[in-house]
Amino acid sequence: MTELSQEVSSSSGHGADERPTSFTLGERTCQVRELLGSRQGGDHTCFKFIADETNLHVIRHDRDADIRELTMTETSRPAARHGTN
Repeated sequence: MTELSQEVSSSSGHGADERPTSFTLGERTCQVRELLGSRQGGDHTCFKFIADETNLHVIRHDRDADIRELTMTETSRPAARHGTN
């Protein structure tokens, strides 16, 4: 997992209302384009979303420790071309 403690920007909500709006990987800042869902556990919330670079990501926010981790990234694949040999 990649810790994103200080690099995640969130909406102004609190607790369950707080949503990621952007995050930084290395030197690249990615914007959250579409939030696909969220799920709450006992001490954490996971957010599944598509970023502006079209990859699917999951960020886990440990609410007690206030630490956010990138727990999954799925690279998008270009659409298959039909009718080409």
